[in-house]
Amino acid sequence: MAAVAKTEKLKRGTFKHIESELYSYWETVKEIKRIRREIIEATPNLDNFGGSRGNLPGDPTGRTVTTLLMHRRLEQLERIVGAIRAVYDELPEEKQELIRLRYWTKPQTRTWAGIAQTLHISERQARRWRDEIVFMVAERLGWR
Repeated sequence: MAAVAKTEKLKRGTFKHIESELYSYWETVKEIKRIRREIIEATPNLDNFGGSRGNLPGDPTGRTVTTLLMHRRLEQLERIVGAIRAVYDELPEEKQELIRLRYWTKPQTRTWAGIAQTLHISERQARRWRDEIVFMVAERLGWR
């Protein structure tokens, strides 16, 4: 019951945002990989012994700003994914299954009632678990 009382302190927008991050978890993991790849590919080749300019754009400041912005975005995404993964790993199997059924099954064909039935719990209990999970992610991220 304590977890339910704590979730009431979360702003509605924060709750929805965290749920959105849960839904898009696997897309975010892919985005992190893409950004890392772009950062690595954008790193200038410093072993240019031939003396020619190479084919890099002549705007080092622009490259630096772009790389920094990509790093910031990467850092933010990694923080969110890390928080979700840490909470997921701490949960008992039944609650992990709730996350898989509710947020990571595409296309989503189950209602809360269907998820609860699959987990052999009441719909109300399934929603309580969801509230608890969202609150745990919020706590990890420092979002309230």
